[in-house]
Order: sequence, then C-alpha cells, then structure tokens
Amino acid sequence: MAPDSVHSSGSGALAVSACDEDLLFSRIAEDLITKSWSVIPNALPSALCALLAGQLKVSDGADFSAAGIGRGSMHTLKPAVRRDEIRWIEGATTAERAWLDWSRRLQSTLNRRLYLGLFSFESHFAHYRPGAFYRKHVDAFKAAPVQDDTSTSGSNRVLSLVAYFNSHWQPDDGGELVLYDAQGDTEIIRVIPELGTLVIFLSEEVPHEVLPTQRDRYSIAGWYRVNQS
Repeated sequence: MAPDSVHSSGSGALAVSACDEDLLFSRIAEDLITKSWSVIPNALPSALCALLAGQLKVSDGADFSAAGIGRGSMHTLKPAVRRDEIRWIEGATTAERAWLDWSRRLQSTLNRRLYLGLFSFESHFAHYRPGAFYRKHVDAFKAAPVQDDTSTSGSNRVLSLVAYFNSHWQPDDGGELVLYDAQGDTEIIRVIPELGTLVIFLSEEVPHEVLPTQRDRYSIAGWYRVNQS
C-alpha cells in the first residue's frame, strides 16, 4: 500500500480560538497515544504563521549556520547526512516569543493529558536550500541503563515537533518529510511542507527523513525534553 500524503488545503493556517486550540491539542494527544505521531495541516494560528513567516522573509541568510549532527564535543558537520542551515530561537523577537508561548501551552496540555513530564523546549528555524536534504534518522536513542541511579545514557528528547512556512508548495518541489515505522523499513506518511502544517512525533520511536528539496524550504524544528537530573 502506498503511503499517505498530507497537503494543506489553503495558503495559510486557520485562525484558532481558545476552544479550537484545546481541540487541536487534544487531537495531538490522542494521535500520540494511538500511533506515536500526528500530522495536522493548517494547525498553527494564522496570526502566528504570519509573524513567523514574516520574520523568515526578512531574515538575513548570514543569521543561519550549517547544521551538524551530535551535541557538545561530539558535534560535527556531515554534509552527506544533512545539508540544512539553522538559527536557534531565543525569544528575541515578537514572533519568537509568540511561538514559545504557543509551544508552552501545548506542553502544558500534553503533560496534563499524557503525563509525559515534559520539562523544557528548544527549537530552531531551518532553511533547506535547493538540493538540501536530511537522511533517515531518529531524534533520540532509547536510554540504556547504567550502574548508578542518578543518570541514564542517551538523549532526553521525548517529543519532536516540526512546523512549516512555505506557501503554494507543489509536488515537484520535493522536500517532503517522510515518517517511517519503528524499524525504519516502511513509509508511514509523506508530509508536504506547506504553510501552517504541524508534525509531532515521539523522538525515539519514529525514524524520519527530509527528501531533497527543489526550492527554498523553511520550517521550525523543536524538541520537548524531560529532566533527567
């Protein structure tokens, strides 16, 4: 069976009231319970989309730097694995603060509904130039037990989040996000990176990749973490 494909029906996300936001967050929670991932076109509030897309439109390319793999002393550039450019979101602009506020409200709902113990959130803008890609990977590896009770090995990423800011994306533009089953063998879904589309999945459970894009592709990637201290 061919994998599903998701494409938003309009050029922007629908406006979201407080009631709609509760329904959206509840849908995400139910999806995570039933299938470990959630893909929702037109999920982001229109005002938030406009702010973030506007910031990306006027951003200086020099603000972005080549993305690597690994963290800390293990961080290294691997252009054979990924070729996107990123800029971390620190809350320095109105758009970034609005994004972080929205992300905190989602975090609160998911903690209340799913008892995940989400403790912190980090995110960055991502720019994929024509020809850029990100090979199949997972965002976190399951922690292995260690000898003492004070720590675990591995990452403390629990949930991964992606939001898109590209208008009028066409099938020939490429750049789809592909989600795979837990073994990484079978495609589950291909997601068109259209403005307002939101993707959330369990960081340890869902292998994924970004296919080569044929035009400039903008998104936010983020991760909710638990406190392992």
